[in-house]
Formats: sequence, C-alpha cells, structure tokens
Amino acid sequence: MMLRIPGVLSPVQVAECRQLLQQAQWVDGKVTAGFQSAMTKDNLQLPQDCPQAQAMGAMILQALSHNPLFISAALPAKVFPPLFNCYQGGQSFGLHVDNAVREVRATGEKIRTDLSATLFFTDPDEYEGGELLVEDTYGAHSVKLAAGDLILYPSTSLHRVNPVTRGARVCSFFWLQSMVRDDGQRSLLFDLDSSIQQVNRDLGAGHASSVQLTGVYHNLLRRWADV
Repeated sequence: MMLRIPGVLSPVQVAECRQLLQQAQWVDGKVTAGFQSAMTKDNLQLPQDCPQAQAMGAMILQALSHNPLFISAALPAKVFPPLFNCYQGGQSFGLHVDNAVREVRATGEKIRTDLSATLFFTDPDEYEGGELLVEDTYGAHSVKLAAGDLILYPSTSLHRVNPVTRGARVCSFFWLQSMVRDDGQRSLLFDLDSSIQQVNRDLGAGHASSVQLTGVYHNLLRRWADV
C-alpha cells in the first residue's frame, strides 16, 4: 500500500525546519547507502548526530505520534530516527531497494524496514525534476508532494529519485518496523479501520455494527501483530 499523508508538519513547523536546514553542514549522502545503493546515490545528507537533524527528527516523530492516519496505516512498532537529504544540480538516486535491516547508530538497535517514508520540505514549484518514482505490480508511481506532506510505501518496492535540474529538493526520509510485517495484512487492517471510522461518523460509535467491526479489527490485529 502506498499512501500520501498530508500536513504531517504545519507551515510553521516547515518554516522552522527550513531555517535549521540552512544552518546545517551537509555531507555526501553515500554515508548511509548500502553497497549497491552507493553506486547509484548522488545527493547531500545531514550527519545523523548534528543538532539540527536531531531537533527536526524529534519534531517529526512527535507529529507522527499524534497523526491518526499515519498510525492506522503504519501500525508502527519502531521508527528509525529521521534522516535528511538534498538533491540539486542534477543529483539523483538510481533504482534501488532499501536495506532490509537498519541499525540505529546511537543505540545499536536493529529495525526491520517494513515501510519507507519521505517527508517533503520544499514545494513542487521550487525545483524541477526530483520525482520519487515507486514501482509496484501496477507500474511506476510518481510522487512530488507539498511541503509538510509525507508519502508512505512498502520498503520492498524498487524506487528512485529523478535528477533535480533546477532548485533544490529537500526532504526527510526514514524507515519503520510495523507491528504487522505483511503489507497485504496491513492494507486490510487499514481499510477495515477506515470503514469503522466511516460507520462511526454515519451511525455513531456505539452502533452495533461499529462494535462488531471493531471486534473483528482487534481480533485480526491480535492474530497478525508481531510485538
């Protein structure tokens, strides 16, 4: 399942992050690339331990913890600390798949990458190119979102970033380990949760249909969750 989550950060938060990004010292993005990814990765990245990255990462994680759409879709168990990249002057990232397991440098904790996320800090009209292209069985999907919006997609997907030919594309990117490993099961739970919310709006939260569907949801989650 691929899902756009609008307004993860408010315009005020985006502006604050952009100010921090201007103050930071960028390095070669290959520092977090695997062997194959390093051969096709050409961008800039913030060091994980720089104060700007840590401040923005905390802001993003706090925002996500209060975002019902994100929680419903991702069912997050662990979230890798957000990283930050910049593409400009023709930089791109060729077709690749994300590493299956990531280690948090500060703690040594390992995270299985079930889901990948990209949060945009620049609006589409600020740069040319830079589309995130995510491939699935239905073809390649082009993603270029407004500042503050996030795209969530399975980490098993082949994906790439097109060359940026004007301006700069600045984003945060990170990975999640979900309580439900299987993407198909997560998608079913998300659709069921969305339907329950609609029933609650139409008939009221205490309606018998809502109660029954909620029971089905939690029984499926109990069966599939890996916690």
